[in-house]
Parts: sequence; structure tokens; C-alpha cells
Amino acid sequence: MTDNPADGVVLTDTGSSSSWTATQLVRPGLRRNPRRAHLLVSTVLGKHIPVDPDVVLSAGQELAALVANAVDGSDVDVLGFAETATGLGHTVAAALGARCYLHSTRRTVPGMTVYGQFQEGHSHATDHLLMPTSPDLLGGHLPLILVDDEISTGATALDALRQIHSSADRTHYVIASLVDMRTAEHLDAAESVATELGIRIDNVSLAQGSVQLAAGLTETVLGLPDPRFNPRAAQPGSVERVDARWPAALPDGGRHGFLRSDSAGFDAAIDAVAATVDSALEASGPVVVVGHEELMYLPLRLAAALQNLGHPALFQTTTRSPTYVLDVPGYPLRRGFEFTAPEDESAVRYLYNASAPNDATLVLVADAPADTDALAAAAETFAASGTDVLTVVVSGADPAALEIARRARPLRGPEFGSYAPDEVTWLLKDLSAVSLEADIDEREKAIQAGTAHYAESLPVEYQPDLAYRELFEKVLQESASRLAVAVGTVTEIVLAERGHDIALASLARAGTPVGILMRRWASAAHGLEIPHYAVSIVRDRGIDSVALRYLAEHHDPRSVVFVDGWTGKGAIARELTAALRDFPEAEFDDDLAVLADPGNCARTYGTRDDFLIASACLNSTVSGLVSRTVLNDSLIRPGDFHGAKYYADLAPADVSRHLLDTVAARFDNVRGDVDASVAAVRGSDRTPTWSGWASVEKVRREYGISHVNFVKPGVGETTRVLLRRVPWRVLVRDGDAPEHEHIRMLAAARGVPVDVVPDLAYSCMGLIKNVSDGHAS
Repeated sequence: MTDNPADGVVLTDTGSSSSWTATQLVRPGLRRNPRRAHLLVSTVLGKHIPVDPDVVLSAGQELAALVANAVDGSDVDVLGFAETATGLGHTVAAALGARCYLHSTRRTVPGMTVYGQFQEGHSHATDHLLMPTSPDLLGGHLPLILVDDEISTGATALDALRQIHSSADRTHYVIASLVDMRTAEHLDAAESVATELGIRIDNVSLAQGSVQLAAGLTETVLGLPDPRFNPRAAQPGSVERVDARWPAALPDGGRHGFLRSDSAGFDAAIDAVAATVDSALEASGPVVVVGHEELMYLPLRLAAALQNLGHPALFQTTTRSPTYVLDVPGYPLRRGFEFTAPEDESAVRYLYNASAPNDATLVLVADAPADTDALAAAAETFAASGTDVLTVVVSGADPAALEIARRARPLRGPEFGSYAPDEVTWLLKDLSAVSLEADIDEREKAIQAGTAHYAESLPVEYQPDLAYRELFEKVLQESASRLAVAVGTVTEIVLAERGHDIALASLARAGTPVGILMRRWASAAHGLEIPHYAVSIVRDRGIDSVALRYLAEHHDPRSVVFVDGWTGKGAIARELTAALRDFPEAEFDDDLAVLADPGNCARTYGTRDDFLIASACLNSTVSGLVSRTVLNDSLIRPGDFHGAKYYADLAPADVSRHLLDTVAARFDNVRGDVDASVAAVRGSDRTPTWSGWASVEKVRREYGISHVNFVKPGVGETTRVLLRRVPWRVLVRDGDAPEHEHIRMLAAARGVPVDVVPDLAYSCMGLIKNVSDGHAS
């Protein structure tokens, strides 16, 4: 054997799909392992050799571009393989904007469930564990990308694929690697698995190659003298430590799943850690950032951030791999360190090379489980070589807190609500078994006294008499075409201005039937199947942040269109804008799409007339048998969606689907009217003037009312006052207007006076009674 003991490993380029060749991407090394004596040392991964972080990120992004082509730009999930590809997989996932990134792990985590396990037969550590916070992260229908740095036989990837496929309905898998060394026989094995499982398996890599081993290589390597670890210098380097905090509910990597919505928080946390580390380093001093074992992506991003702050930086990590070290030209593993594993003192870990020009500081990055005496001892071992060491412990990420944050599960009919399961996904917590209804008068007193918030309880569901139900049917038949025109108008405007790749998020519950009708129009007019969700927003409390995270995980936040039934004085529109502005994890558009905007506080609407929307006439029996939403600290824990009840017992009186079907049946007849309406709306000045708010203030002053919250303008809001609040009086512009015949009927039933106010800005207003002194002031 020559001076380079790896000359018995011959690499050959057989193809390239990128700017790289296989012989550029890997260099042959050796390890004293009877299963496989050679090791392909990556030049771009940052595991055994220090690498410029920009090179590492660039290689991963180039691989991601190949994956994107293989899936035709589809949304994806990504699985990375421990330990070497945890950072590569995360880089690929980040470049693709993947819904979820998960990497296998060899670290046991107390309290976490192992949802899957597979083997890597030739490895120094064979077991791979899958420990997402929820098994749902392993399921789904999206293409799954399996990422490794180097594919030798593909057996590990196929084993993982089988494990995951057994509990998922995916049909497309992509095996992605920096370099693919498989033979035709290995590729045929993958095709056989695809045929067996009825799935598609694609293969992408930056380069392809082959490896040929000299005869007797394993015996030769096992016969080499013991390698020399832990070099020592005459003058050891210094050892210092800095602690960097990390948000408890933010993953510091992909071990338990990293969702798309975690990205913004991760970026901000990296910047904070970089600032902390920068303050502990000499200005512009060079660094080698060393992550510990599976913790690769966070240190990689830290190295890139420090480089942006002026520190010349290289990146690599420690490893479990016991390779052969020899300081000879051309061999990639020139020096090595062996040390006790910080998180498992019965095992050993390794660090190779760990050098850079200009006396670089070694920045050793570890997470909280590795913060033991053995970590401090490892830092001393590295420093003994003459290198200054700065240990950075990134602590705070808590799998239990992360699991709680991801506990919310969406609901669908028929288990929850009376709508069809494909028409709406409720991002709500089911509180059907909880008694939340309070007497309307007592509830109103508590709300007005400030001892309770209106969203903490529910009013008793008002069930109208036969005459009112007959009136609802009459109103529905008379207004269905007008509703259909408004539905078509607002949907066409949304599609024209936001594109076809959107998701609707209705504000529960008034927005829910509107969102379903918009979805039906898009399907009937354009053949689109638009995802539709119902989310909760609560005045003075904001929109459900857990629901926003869910939307961001499953869709591009910029594609989410928020939907409501109508605007009153614009309080909910203001609430939505404020809540989205204060949500740091994703960038949503606050343009609220509504059927009717009599308050002049939305720019996307079907009409600005204050007309009767039939779904405002009733409560849950016209809204999928779902209650108004609930936000109660005793029931809604951190990580839960806001809550609601499903009134299954009211099914005999349910007209929810009847309303939808009646309006949708008019779609074909109103196409021409919709075209004219869309042209008129888009050709007009749609800038919100908030004139509705001004008119409410005027009424408040004239009637001596203490707060605008006691004034509910418009047909829909006035109906709500009569159905679930304590009304004081009703104001109408026209005493005989047909659009509020049902309001006059409700007012008479509850003994509420109706005042005719000819110059009223809305067709009607409802004034809530001040229960302390008998009027609304």
C-alpha cells in the first residue's frame, strides 16, 4: 500500500446532474469496520472536513432544485438520515419550503414515542429511530423526499420507505443524495419495491459514480497500526463558554419534526444566537463552528451568520464514526479527536481535522442534553491541540413543549358539523361534551360588568317558532339569486387578484357558509378544488394563532384568503389586521373577502349593499350545527385550537346544506350578472373609507350610548343582537323594508321597540341593552 492507505479505494465518475462530479464530492477514507472498511468522505457536507458554510448550503440547494424538478414543484415532506445527512436534509427541506422536515435519530429521548425504526446494516451505528411529535407528521399524501449524503446500496432508504409507507397514503417517493454509488442491480431493487407497493420512486443526485475496492482491503485496514488521536501542543488553547437561549416551543432541528411555520422563528433565533456568540469572539476572528453529531443544521446556519458578521468561518460536526486517521498528503482524515459522548458517557465520539488558517477559534455547539461534564472535558481535549475553544450551549428547545404546541387536530364532518368533509376543515377543538351555555340575561350582565368575556361561554341556542322558520324559507328563496351574484362576484375578484392556487380561511362561524359557497363557485365556474378551513377570531383576543400555524404548515401563507359574511362597523376587519401584523411566524395577507361590505371597511367584496344574507337569520342550524367559537382558558390549553360545540341534537332543524344547495342552484342563471358586477366593482374606487364606523359613532352620541360595542349595524349584526344578546331597541331606515321582515318579527317576539330613522346609514341597527340601568347608555 502507498503512503495514502486509501489508494485501495478507487472512485470513478459515471455521471453528473449538476456542476459537481462524484470525485469532486467525495474522497476515499478508511475505517476499521469489518462490515465496510472504506468511507467516502464528503467535501461539501461539513461532517469530517471543515467546509465553507456557503458551499454546504449551496450543495444542498442544488440538490433541492433536482428534487423540485422530480416532483414538478409539488409541496413535499422531507426525511433526512442520521447522522451525516441531518443538516443536508434540512437544507433541502428549507430550499423546497417543505411542509415538514424530519430526520431519523440515534439518540433516545425520555418521554418521546418512537413511531418508526429501521436499520443501516453497514453502519457503525445501525439503528435509526423516528420520533416526531405526532405520527401525523409521518402520514399524509405529499411526495416524501428521503435525503442522504451518499447512497451506496439504497437498502437503508428502502427500509425507511417501507416503514413510513405502512402508515401513510403517499404515492411518490424521491431518494436524493449528493452522490449515488448504486449499481444497476441496486436500482432494480428500488424499482421492484415501487412495483410491489404500487408507488413511484425517483432517484436524484448531484453526481453518480462507482467504487472499486482492492482485494483484501478489509483485512489490510484491520491490520493497520492503531490510529493516533488527540494531538497535543506545547501550549494548549483557552476554553470559554457562552449560553445561548432558544425558544422552548421552537425545534432546534428536525429530530421531532420541523414544520414550515417554524422557519421564521428559527431564522430569528439563529440571528439571536449569532449575536450572542459574536459578542464572545474577537472582532472578525476566524472560526470553525463544530456542531455535535446530529445537531448539524443549527451550527451550519450559525456559521453562515457569523460569516455575515465578519468572521471567516468553516463548518463541521462531531461524529460517531470511528475512522482511520493518518497525517499523510492526499488522505482526508489527517488528525482526529476521541472523547466521551457528552449525552452518553458509556460511548465515545470523534472529531476529525477541525482546523483552519490564522489560528481560528473552534466554536463547539451543543444542545441541552449534551451539556454535561463530558462536554467540558471534550472542549479541553480539543484545546489541548493548541486551539482556543468557545463552547456554545443552545438550550431551551423542549420536545414536550413542542409536542404541546402541535397538539391541535383539525375536525371534519360528519364527526363534527353537518357539512360534508370536503367542504370545510374546522380548525377548532371539539367542546361538544362541555356545558357552556348560560342564561342570556346573566351572561350579558357578566360581559358588561367585565367579569367575563363574551367568548368564554355560549348563549342558549335560540330556536325560532314555525312562523319564523317559514319566513326564513321565504327569505332564502327570494334572496338566493342576489346571494349567488355576491358569491360569484367576490370569488371572481379573489381568483383574479390572488390567483387560483389559494386556500380559503373562513372566520367561524358567519364566514363558514360563505367560504363553502365561494369554493362551490370556483369549482362550478373554473373546475377548481380549493381547500377551505374555518378558523376562530375573537374580538379583543385576536385570531387563533394555533390555526394560523396550521395554515402556514400546509399552505403558502400568502395564498391564504380570509373570508367573512359581512362587515358591520369593521371591528373584525381591524382585529384581523392587528392579529396578522402581530403574528411573527408567517406573512399572511389581511385583505378580508366578504359578501357584503356595508361598513365600507373591506376592499374585496360582493356588494356594499346592506342586504339580507339568509345565513344571518339563524344560529347553528344554518352554520353546520356548529356553535360560535369559544376561547376559555380552563378549556383551551396552549397548543389547542379555539373551541366550539357541535349541536348534533339539532339535526332535525338543520338547514345548513339546504341554504348552500339553494344558492348554488342559481349559479348558472347569474353568470352574466356576476360578470357585470365584477366589472363594476373592479372599476370602482374600492378603498375602505370606514364610513360605517363614523355612522355608528353618530348613533352612539345621539342615543347617549357609552360604547360602540353596544351598537351593532347592518342586517346581520342586528339579527345577532336579537338572537343571542339582550336587545334594547332596533333602528330601521324603512319601517316596511322586506330585507328586515325577520328582524321585525324577532323584535316583536322579544318585546323590543323598533324606531324608524330615515337617515340611517345602514338599513337597520341593533342596540344592546345596558343591563345595569335598563338602556344602552
